[in-house]
Amino acid sequence: MVRSAQVTRTTTETSISVDLRIDGTGQYAVQTPIPFFNHMLELFARHGLFDLTLNATGDTAVDCHHTVEDIGICLGQAVRQALGEKKGIKRYGEATAPMDEALARANLDISGRPYLVFRVPALQGKVGAFDLELVEDFFQAFVNNSATTLHISVLSGRNFHHMVEAIFKAFARALDDATQIDARVAGIPSTKGTL
Repeated sequence: MVRSAQVTRTTTETSISVDLRIDGTGQYAVQTPIPFFNHMLELFARHGLFDLTLNATGDTAVDCHHTVEDIGICLGQAVRQALGEKKGIKRYGEATAPMDEALARANLDISGRPYLVFRVPALQGKVGAFDLELVEDFFQAFVNNSATTLHISVLSGRNFHHMVEAIFKAFARALDDATQIDARVAGIPSTKGTL
């Protein structure tokens, strides 16, 4: 069974296409008008071993918010669609990732209930054209559209770039963990019978 999805979204502010394969090898082709965000999405694919083709344009002359948030929407929808009924998945995933002095942890539940806990020092300023406050907005859009519960914590760090990179790496690895098929799981991993 191939667990993949294609999502497109076109508004007056953005145009986005996402092609995601859950059981990939970490291959990616990412093109957005925000170089630092490209780097984070490439890290996501590589460290989660997801195959990802993502193209986005947006009104970045206004700011990067619409583009970043809409990519979170599309990526969340793609994950939800690719997992289908979620039969046999591990459901829970966790990972901790360092990036030099920074250390981030992600805990994830593919629960059917969107919820984000973001315990991160106030991310201020920019890396290139990327407003660091948009990191939380991206993850909020992702959880809302993937229907997952996600806890992100930064345990240590000084450099904002390093913190964000550690966050994306931990998130990718936690999502990879949660989406794995466990041969011991019969059907949907919930006492309710649905996720």
